[in-house]
Amino acid sequence: MAELATSPLFQARPVEHPAEVPFMLFADAEGEIVEHETWRCVGRTGKTSVVLQPEDFIPLPEGSEFFFLPGRVPLGWNPKSGKIEPYEGTEAVAAFISPAHSQTYLAAYEKRGTAPILPLYAYTAVGWFNDRFWTAAVRVDPDLRQDVSQFHQPLVDRSIDQMRKRFPANRVVEHLAENCASDYSCRAAQNFFLNRWECPVPASPACNATCLGCISLQEDEDVHSAHFRLKFIPDPNEIAEMALYHIESAPYPIVSFGQGCEGEPLLVWETLVQAIQKIRAQTPKGIINMNTNGSKPDAVEALCQAGLQSIRVSMNSARKDWYTNYYLPRNYAFEDIVESLKVVRKHGGWASINYFVFPGVTDARAEWEALQRLIESTDLNMIQWRNFTIDPDWYFKKVRLEPDPEPLGVLKLQELVRTHYPNVAFGYFNPSEETQAYYNERRTR
Repeated sequence: MAELATSPLFQARPVEHPAEVPFMLFADAEGEIVEHETWRCVGRTGKTSVVLQPEDFIPLPEGSEFFFLPGRVPLGWNPKSGKIEPYEGTEAVAAFISPAHSQTYLAAYEKRGTAPILPLYAYTAVGWFNDRFWTAAVRVDPDLRQDVSQFHQPLVDRSIDQMRKRFPANRVVEHLAENCASDYSCRAAQNFFLNRWECPVPASPACNATCLGCISLQEDEDVHSAHFRLKFIPDPNEIAEMALYHIESAPYPIVSFGQGCEGEPLLVWETLVQAIQKIRAQTPKGIINMNTNGSKPDAVEALCQAGLQSIRVSMNSARKDWYTNYYLPRNYAFEDIVESLKVVRKHGGWASINYFVFPGVTDARAEWEALQRLIESTDLNMIQWRNFTIDPDWYFKKVRLEPDPEPLGVLKLQELVRTHYPNVAFGYFNPSEETQAYYNERRTR
C-alpha cells in the first residue's frame, strides 16, 4: 500500500464521465437531497452560471461531503425553456470534494433575502445520473495518502494510544493526538500516528497575514474558523524527537512545518533552524518541508542552509492585487513570496505553490499570464491544485475585485500549463524524496 500511496508511477484510475449531463440536485422542505426529473445540473464560474457538458463531470469521489446552502435557490437548465432558471421553493446543495481532486465549476445558485455567509469550505457543482452522484472536478494527484479507503478508525485510535506512550512528554504529539487526529479527523495527523508518509509538525501560534479565509483564526465575527490554533512554540528537541522517529521508521517519510492548525512557521524560524540541524545531525534521509506564506526570504535562506529541502507557498492568485487583497499581509509584500521560491531553487530544493483553485479567477486570462511569469521567474517545480474554501460572493465583496467574465476554464488552464511547462509537476500533496527524484530526473531528459 505504501508504494501505491506515494509512487509517481502509480497509475490513476481511468477517467469516467456520464453519458449525459447529470440532473440537478436540491434539498426539499424535509432536508432531503433530491434530483430533479428533467432539469440538468449547471455550474458557476466567477459570478456567471454556465451550461455544462458530460465531460465536465467525474464520479463523486469517495469521502466527499454534501452541504446545504441556506438562503440560496439552486439554478438548473430547464430543457423546456432552454434556459438556466432558479428552482424556487428549494435549497441549493454542493459537494465538498475529497482530497487529491480539484473543482472545475462551483455550485450555481441565486441568493434570497439575508442569506448567511457560507462556512470556509469549497462548494462544487454536483448532480445525479444513472444511480450515481457526479461532480465537476478532476483528480490531480494519484497519491492515496488521504483517500478515505486508507483509514480505519479503530486502527487510528490504537495508533494514537501507542504513540502517546512512546512520546509521553512531547507537546506537539499531544496536540496532534488530542486535537488534529481525534477532534478534527485530520488525515495528515492520522498518517503520523499510523507511522507513514507525511508527518505534520505545527510550530507557530502567530501569523503575519490576516487571510480572509483563515481556517484557524478569524477576526470577522460572521465567519468561523474550522478549528483552534496551536497555543505554544515547540522546543527544538520536541520537534527533532518526533521527526527523527518518523523519518527513520515510516515509508517515504516527509516532515512538514506549517499546518492548518497553526500560524506562519517562518515567524519561529530560529526554532526550526535548530530543530532541522538536530534532525540532519542524525540522518540525511527523508524530506523536510515547509508549508508557508513565504513572507521572509532571509529566514528561508537560513532554513535552507540548515537543511530545509522543500517549500510550498500558498497563494490564491499569481496576481499581486488579488493576492494582497485576500492575504492582507503585515510587514511583507507579494515580491517576498516570489523571492522565497527563488531562494529554495537556488539551494537545489523543491519549490511548490499551494494554488487555491477558484473557477473564474484561477483560470482568468490575466491570471494565466501572471502564472507564466511566476513559473518562469522562480523555476517552479510543482503546482498543488487545492480547492479554495470560501463563500464565493463574500470573497468578491471583500477583495473588491471582479472575476473574468470569459475565463479559460480550469481544465483548459491545466492543459496550457502542461503544454507550455511540461516539467512543472501537478499534484495535491507534498512529494516524497522518491517522487521528487522522479520528477527531477524527468527534467534532465
